Amino acid sequence: MADHAPSTETHKPIGSPTDFLKGVVGKRVIVRLTSGVDYKGVLSCLDGYMNIAMEQTEENVHGRVTNRYGDTFIRGNNVLYISADEPL
Repeated sequence: MADHAPSTETHKPIGSPTDFLKGVVGKRVIVRLTSGVDYKGVLSCLDGYMNIAMEQTEENVHGRVTNRYGDTFIRGNNVLYISADEPL
């Protein structure tokens, strides 16, 4: 049996989804809708139902920008996921 030395790698602690969402408010995010359309912009705020307000928003369909909006409001039941579009 081989002895395994303890790992010297340091890992960033994994937080909860709530911690992630709090951390991306005011940052650039990608919001994927259940329809497959992406919205990229700055996350202004969101609520417990995942209703989202964004600024400087681009609508992307199949990877191509189709519209640009100043402010965007997305109803939470349409949201598939939210991901960071910049390092946290």
